[in-house]
Amino acid sequence: MEERGRSSEAERYICIHCHFYQPPRENPWLESVEIQDSAYPFHDWNERITSECYAPNLASRMVNSDGRITDIVSNYSRISFNFGPTLLAWMKAFAPAVYEGILDADRLSVSERSGHGNALAQVYNHIIMPLANSRDRRTQVIWGIRDFRKRFGREPEGMWLAETAVDLETLEHLATGGILFTILAPHQAAGVRKMGARKWKDVTGGRIDPTRPYVVRLPSGRRITVFFYDGPISNAIAFEGLLKSGEDLAMRLVSGFRGDRGWVQLMHVATDGETYGHHHRFGDMALAFALHHVEKEGLARLTNYGEFLERFPPTHEVKIHENTSWSCAHGIERWRRDCGCNSGGHGGWNQEWRRPLRRALDWLRDELARAYAENAARYLHDPWAARNDYIDVILDRGEKTVDAFFEKHGRGALTQGERTAVLKLLESQRHALLMYTSCGWFFDDVSGIETVQIIEYAGRAIQLVSEVSGDDREKIFRSLLEDAKSNVPEQGDGARIFDRFVTPAVIDLKKVAMHYAVSSVIEDFGDRTEIYSFAVDRENYFRIAAGRTTLAIGRVLVASRITGDSERISFALLHLGGHAFNGGAREYLGEEGFQTMRTEMTSAFEKADFAEVFRLMDQHFGMHNYSFTSLFRDRQHSVMNLLLKDTYDKYEVVYRDLFEGERILMNLFREAGMVVPNVFRAAAEFILNLDLKKAFSQDVPDGNNIRGLVKEIEKWGLGYDKVQIETIIRKRLKEQMSLLQANPSDISLIEAVKTSTELSRLLPVEVNLWETQNIYYSMARSVYQDMVKEVSRNRPEAVRWVKTFIELGEKLGFDTGSIPGR
Repeated sequence: MEERGRSSEAERYICIHCHFYQPPRENPWLESVEIQDSAYPFHDWNERITSECYAPNLASRMVNSDGRITDIVSNYSRISFNFGPTLLAWMKAFAPAVYEGILDADRLSVSERSGHGNALAQVYNHIIMPLANSRDRRTQVIWGIRDFRKRFGREPEGMWLAETAVDLETLEHLATGGILFTILAPHQAAGVRKMGARKWKDVTGGRIDPTRPYVVRLPSGRRITVFFYDGPISNAIAFEGLLKSGEDLAMRLVSGFRGDRGWVQLMHVATDGETYGHHHRFGDMALAFALHHVEKEGLARLTNYGEFLERFPPTHEVKIHENTSWSCAHGIERWRRDCGCNSGGHGGWNQEWRRPLRRALDWLRDELARAYAENAARYLHDPWAARNDYIDVILDRGEKTVDAFFEKHGRGALTQGERTAVLKLLESQRHALLMYTSCGWFFDDVSGIETVQIIEYAGRAIQLVSEVSGDDREKIFRSLLEDAKSNVPEQGDGARIFDRFVTPAVIDLKKVAMHYAVSSVIEDFGDRTEIYSFAVDRENYFRIAAGRTTLAIGRVLVASRITGDSERISFALLHLGGHAFNGGAREYLGEEGFQTMRTEMTSAFEKADFAEVFRLMDQHFGMHNYSFTSLFRDRQHSVMNLLLKDTYDKYEVVYRDLFEGERILMNLFREAGMVVPNVFRAAAEFILNLDLKKAFSQDVPDGNNIRGLVKEIEKWGLGYDKVQIETIIRKRLKEQMSLLQANPSDISLIEAVKTSTELSRLLPVEVNLWETQNIYYSMARSVYQDMVKEVSRNRPEAVRWVKTFIELGEKLGFDTGSIPGR
């Protein structure tokens, strides 16, 4: 390694930074992302963008001039990146392989980059730091650092600021937390000078040289390094189509170097990470090729910020433009007023709603802080120190972690009720931070899903505090939202949006019990069932059926796994079949009353006196009545799918009779050159697509059957159900390939994958082979290598295996000549 801070003028380094982030989408009451129809065929947008971006960058394809795969590489091990902590929390639960791959890539980079990892931390939930009060800024930094440490197993060197929004106080908080550097946009620099010099050079308007790091001297005497990314090249990547060619990307990066600079140059860019795959399809592949091309051709050396900073410390200092960001031409006004910045998709709209929304949330923040401090002080030594440490509980809600938290911060041994009160107060503060997530102001209208999301966080915080203090702040908060006028007439204003979206979303323990009750007639539960962030213990349950009608009566103990709040609840549910549910739930009032209710309702049900059952529901539960809509959204979808299956099965018989019975008539229409009636075409399309899906779902698809079905569909000029067919083929290929991986010596399994792949090519359906190819790639570097050794020993079975495996690789789009050992 060269002497610290010294190198030849010819040395050139490249660093590509990706800011990976998604707005929090979790239901604030369930702590989980519910199904989002707009993300179809995926469950939600996190899942969809993971498939389009986060996963592909973990296994990006290198291809030759024929488009065949020559290698599969992880971009994360060769770029600088940060992931939002709330996104990583989702990924750990729902995309664990991708999550672990990201952590592995950082560990690899530590070993390859002189002990410096590629990953950076991020302020916890993407708030605009200069608009936050000092206490919230400090918590954002502490939580961001602790979250990073827990996940990546090391201290972060750098931290990403949401929207790169910055001021000196924010940098002070970073430096106090031990952060060495951050990344800003070039227009956020005001002046530079060489260390020791007196005169500042004006670099406003993005004129700062981005190829060196700069020091900011802070009022406290601390200092922090800032890297200003190359603006034009970053913009070209994000918005000008530069990712159409990996070679073009590489050469554009290299074009940022200049021979007349007398220092070691760092050419670096920064964009949203979603640029590489989600915003620009196959952008991950352009990135992979560019990195490969730079290294292979010796155009520059790849590095990360931590490594570069250690080797080449700053020689210049910088003054920043305070209250600026990378995505608002007016500084940070996009997050507090109608500055003119918007998505550009709604001409004539305004964003006047931004100011009253922030005013309402600022009022609520201060009210919640006061209530928290006053109430928590009865149980905690220092409520604000406890809030900063609460991130440990958020990251691990296990009993040991919670006990350790209360042992450190509690005023003596607290009862379970007191612990629950404290956890509710702390959760109110967590949601008070989440309600400032920047996305709530970024887009065009107060009724947008991102804005509704942060208002829901506010609603959850209000509920939590009111359950402890008894004070209800909803009325005033709602009145403040009245000034946030929507551009959509039917949405009205923020208050109406609160009523329309937030109020119905509020969940209490009775709603959880009723979800359990409705679900219990659809599936069988054990003694304990976890429903999102709640645990339901079954204490007494009785179910009786007569035909399609079911009566369920029970008593359950429902507890929040977040706050420990619990309630014993009794319920009764009458299911009349289909989506017709009617039931009630209330707090358990004692065994005598419960048994009386059970006896009376069972007696009426056995007499088929459903009117009497409904009357008894009203008598025992009053207004606490529930129906199909009491189910949480994902369960509603599963019930509807069950109902649709029954409907599909019924109409399959009708359509099949019509298609098969009138096929001769359809042929007559066709031979006469006449238009086949739509009713016949609809029946044919339904049946042929259904049969095609069934055919590809078989363990060993019947090739002749599939070819015949495709011929029929094309004969009649019918459409394909491309989304569902693609999903079935993709999953089937992955299952077959996984079975092969588990039983690698079985040549028949290789043949099965090969056949399925060949048959899928008969359809005008683009099947995503990503997972199947990944398994093949893994086997090509493990099992295949062992089989090649067996071939050298003249083992006939190995010869056949290798030949068949190579043929499969060809079908899957690999350049098999690039496989080691060939």
